[in-house]
Order: sequence, then C-alpha cells, then structure tokens
Amino acid sequence: MGSSKKTCRELARTSKLTRKSPVHSKVFVRESTGLTKRVSLFDAVAINVSYMSVGPALALVGYTMLALPTVSGVNLVLGSAIAALLAVPQAIVYTMLSRRVSRTGGDYVWISRSLGGFVGSIMTFTGITLETMPYLALIALSTVFAIGSVGVALGYSNMLGLALPGNVLGGDPLSQFLLASSLLIILIAINIIRPRLGFKIISMFWVIGIIAMGVATLALLQAGRAGVERYVDGLRVANLTYASVANSYSGPTFDLRSTLLMMPYFALFTYPWFNAAPSVGSELQGNAPRWNVPISLAVAFLIVTIPFAAMYYAAGFQFTTAAFANSALVYDHSFNFWTLAMGVSGSFAEEFLIGLGWVVLTVAILAFGIITISRYMLAQAFDRFLPSKLAYVSPRYGSPIVAHLVDLAVTVFLIGLAAFLYGTISSLYGVLVASMAYFALVGVGAVVYAFTKEKGWTKVLLATAGVLQTLVFAYLTYGFLEYPNIWGGNSLAYGYIAVSLVLSVVIYGVASYVRAREGMRISLAFKEIPPE
Repeated sequence: MGSSKKTCRELARTSKLTRKSPVHSKVFVRESTGLTKRVSLFDAVAINVSYMSVGPALALVGYTMLALPTVSGVNLVLGSAIAALLAVPQAIVYTMLSRRVSRTGGDYVWISRSLGGFVGSIMTFTGITLETMPYLALIALSTVFAIGSVGVALGYSNMLGLALPGNVLGGDPLSQFLLASSLLIILIAINIIRPRLGFKIISMFWVIGIIAMGVATLALLQAGRAGVERYVDGLRVANLTYASVANSYSGPTFDLRSTLLMMPYFALFTYPWFNAAPSVGSELQGNAPRWNVPISLAVAFLIVTIPFAAMYYAAGFQFTTAAFANSALVYDHSFNFWTLAMGVSGSFAEEFLIGLGWVVLTVAILAFGIITISRYMLAQAFDRFLPSKLAYVSPRYGSPIVAHLVDLAVTVFLIGLAAFLYGTISSLYGVLVASMAYFALVGVGAVVYAFTKEKGWTKVLLATAGVLQTLVFAYLTYGFLEYPNIWGGNSLAYGYIAVSLVLSVVIYGVASYVRAREGMRISLAFKEIPPE
C-alpha cells in the first residue's frame, strides 16, 4: 500500500512537471543555457580585475591629463581612493544580487526582472551589450599602443608608429588596425573552439601581469629620484631635463576639485566593472558569487593605487604631474608607469618582463570582454529579445558561436573607425556615457528588488546601496558630459549611442510583434528567473 502511494505521488509530480515544461520551453529558448560551471573563485577574481583595466589605466593617464583644463592638484593616489570609495555601494549591490540571482547576463537579469523587460532589455542592449564593443575596440588599440611603446622602450624605434595615436605625426593607423583586428580574431577563435582555455588565458595573463607590476614597482622604489633623473636626462630631448620638468609645476599636492575631474577616468577603466564575473553567473562555482566582487575591489584598489604612489615616491609629485601633462614625454616617449619603470630598471630581462606584463594585462581585458559580450547577447536571446540564433551554444565546443561572430564583425568595424577617422583611442571614450547611465539604472533596479523581495536589514542595506549607486553614476554621467573634449564627446561616440538606443527600441518592438504572432507575450520571460 505504501509503495502504491509513493508511486502515485511520483506519477503526479512527473505529470505536473510535464504540464509545466511546454510553457517554460515556450517562454525561454530552451530549458538550460548549455553552459557549464567551470569558473572558480580565483578565475572569477581574475576575470573581474582583468576587466577593470588596470594595465591601460596606468598607461593612458597622460593622454587624459594633457586634455584637462588644469593638472594643478590632481592627485592620482587620492583620486583612486575616492573612486574606490564611490564604488563601495555598487560592490554591495552586485554581491547581494549575484548571490540571489546567479545567472548568465548577471545584472541584465536583475534589472529586467525588477524594472520590466522593455526598460531592462533596451538599457542593457544600449549600455552594455553594444557599448562593450567600442570598449573592446579601445582595448584592442590600447594593446597595439602597449606593444609599440614597449618596443620603443626596448630600443626598437621603428615601432614608434604603433605607439603614437593615428592623428599624431608618425602614427601608423593601418598597422594599428591590422594588428588590433588580428589579435581580436585570434582571441575570439580561441573562445569559440576552446572556451575553457579562454578563461584560463585570462587567469594566466593576470598572474603574469601582477608579477610584472610588482617588479616594476620595486624597480621604481630601488631607483629613487636619482634613477629617474638619470633616465629622463638620458632621453636627450632638447630643453627637457628632470629638473626643468619638475620645476615647471608649482601647484599643490592635492586639490579636491581638480582631482574630481579625474573620476570619469577611473570609471572609464577601473572601478565600475564588477559586472564581468556576474555576467557569467551560471558558470560560477562554489563561493565565487559571494566573494568575487569584494575581493576584486580590494585587489583593484591596491594594484591601481600602489603604482601611482611608487611614481610619486621615486620621481616626486611635481615631476610626475608635470610629466603627465608634457606632450613631448607623453607622445614621443610614451611616458607612464610602465615605461618609467622600464627606463630605470637595471637589466634587459627586467625591462622585458615589465613590458610583457603591460601587454598581457591589456590582452586579458580584451579576452574577457569577448566573453562578456557573448554572455549578454546569449542572455538576451534566451529571453527572446534578440534573435534565438544568438543563444545557440555549440554542443561540440560549448561556446556561443554566433554571438562571438557578431561581436567580431562590429568590433573590427569600430577599430577601423577609431584608427582611421579619429586617429585616437580616446575617440571612443564618450561611448561609455551609456554604460554610466546603465549602472545608475542597476542601482534603481536594486532598490525595486529590495522593496519587493527583501525583508529586514537586507532590505535596508540593498535599498540604501542601490540609492547611493544611482547617485554616484548620475554624477559620473554628468562628469562625462560636462567635459566632452576630455572624454571623447564626438559624433562617433554620441552617434553610436543614439543609433544603439534607436536600434534597441526597434528590436524590442519587432521581438514583441514576432512573439505575439507565435502566440506568446514577450513580457512573460521577464516575470521568471531564467534557467541555468
């Protein structure tokens, strides 16, 4: 009798699941993403920190400071500390929501379920999915810049064309385009054929880059003021010596207003990009959803701030600040943390390791950016907002092939536009305005989630963090728009945002129409958490 009852219960449960399954299958493209859990906590931190672009942040600061209305009182160490503090509310939001909803697409899933499919889909597609492609184009060109600068620092002057922006005399935009595009093609091919290797490359490059950064920092500390002076004077630039550069600066060591002008720079490269590991949420293992964001914030703060502090200690605040605003040093000698450390190092092997670290840290960003875009496209296709072909995951390789190929085509096109039409990687900075607005919206979504899903102190914590995140990114969005000449506010960047927004609305309208003809409302997908 007992066995008979158990059998009846099992049959009833099976029947119930069978009745629900067709509905579930109709809402989403399929019952699972097809991706597998292969990302450890270490890999997740490496992914996040790599995507937080420390290598380029240390390399490209001079190009930005040249464009500032004043560098008087711009303190990069304190600026990094302020930027990290502003990122704490976002870190709380991403940690709490990653633990509750760990799915492919990460923050896209949170906001589309909290704010509705129309707002969530359009803003994610505009602010992340399409806006990450120009960022990858920027990083691809940054990699070429790093390769050229390292070559020049090692004595290969014929590589200067790769190190100079295309709009500067001596720059070689054709070679920059070809090398950047080739690198992107190779990395996407790896992620298609061996996706597990794609993750491991990021972790391996990150380790190499951190070791090289440590070596570079020690080289600066050991060389001190005397070593920096020998290096600069040895460049033999007319009327330019260590003393003349240092004496050209007479401002304070810190001015809050001037330092706040650099907040968009830290936002552009470093602290907001906690969405990297959460975007592969369904692939995270163990405690990775709980710890990857806070650990990433702490690590990023250290590896951004310590190198700038080492420059101030070894070269002096006055010289470092003036050098970052000196066009001869920045353009002709690629002056930055990496090249200065190479210049004062004691051996070719040490120089080579430092240069290699700079390059691989930049490549690591490109490697994970490729993964990030494909996961967002997959998640949005899974909800039937984007064409279902973008959700295709190869059963042989376990990778979203179509999404990768779409990313490749658009990003190569953008690399060409930046290299040939504008001749500088900063021409793509302005696109990140859309991402800042998107992160502000994630904060709003966190508040809504808190009031509808949470209770007690977790409700208060998540709602407070969400409000603060919204305010921080509203301020950063304003910072980008206030000085368009600094942050790439041009027709390429703003035009791309406008086209992205219009395209997103059109896609949502078409998707709604097509799904309605199939007998389904697209809004149903945004009432459920998608399967893993």
